[in-house]
Amino acid sequence: MNKRLARMAMLLALAVIMGYLEALIPVAPAIPGIKLGLANFVIVLVMYLFSIREAAVISVLRIILVGFLLSNMTMILYSFSGAVLSLTMMALIKRNPHFSLYGVSMAGGVMHNVGQLLVAGALMGFQAILWYVPFLLGAGLLAGLLIGFLVSISYRRLERYILKS
Repeated sequence: MNKRLARMAMLLALAVIMGYLEALIPVAPAIPGIKLGLANFVIVLVMYLFSIREAAVISVLRIILVGFLLSNMTMILYSFSGAVLSLTMMALIKRNPHFSLYGVSMAGGVMHNVGQLLVAGALMGFQAILWYVPFLLGAGLLAGLLIGFLVSISYRRLERYILKS
């Protein structure tokens, strides 16, 4: 129990650090909201090494911590809505054997951006963001592919240490 709690605390710290680093890296300054999804690397890794429940806890805690440290309540709302849709979709399709880790991660990246688009549409009007949809969905797909690649490498290296202890 203590070992598992310590691992979760370290993974939460890693997710917060990744969120901070991501805030420093402008991916596409002309298109706000497009990010690499570095913090989601930790969430997908936790989902595969441990459980969706632990991934959800780390995700919510990361959003709150990074939100209060680096942004504001509006950004927390964007992040939270994206995380809820992303985690829900990843949990659903992870059960399907036809989806690989890459597919799960890519679906998570797209759904994260769908959640953010829904909040933006509610705040600014859906007509105002229609032009933005293809860019954000494409970015979510590519970021999900990148995160899936990084998680697949990390998972193979970590699973023997995590699962045997």
